[in-house]
Amino acid sequence: MGQSELAGRLKTDIITAMKAKDKDRLGVLRMMQAAVKQVEVDERRDLDDADVVKILSSYARKVKDQIKSYGEGGRDDLCAAAETEFKIVSEFLPAEMSQEDLEKIVLTAVEESGAAGPQDMGKVMKLVLPKTAGRADGGKVSAMVKKALMG
Repeated sequence: MGQSELAGRLKTDIITAMKAKDKDRLGVLRMMQAAVKQVEVDERRDLDDADVVKILSSYARKVKDQIKSYGEGGRDDLCAAAETEFKIVSEFLPAEMSQEDLEKIVLTAVEESGAAGPQDMGKVMKLVLPKTAGRADGGKVSAMVKKALMG
């Protein structure tokens, strides 16, 4: 089994950043590559694009949390650096799913699962999450499913 296309793109971008002597971008790209490699080594397998998106989405979430923390702490210098890091990570993630598309997926999943109320949230989430992975915030998806099951 070969390497994922996304991991290959990451490697290419690292080489480009090295040649351009772009230290900031290079540092972020190397951190992303390290996160991917760590999972590859831990699980002893080659990762596909879906796995890489999952890893990078998790990484992006951590950076988003850092941005929020730094902003609340009044650390504008660190906040700006984290925002730059987030922009670089976002380049490797699929485009954010629109509200309308997300609603369609949630409503379809509610119908398919035969969910009758909030107690069936797990059934619905099991159908929705694979379709939205890396393209919609988990909290946003959860809130939308909850709303659909309440009303």
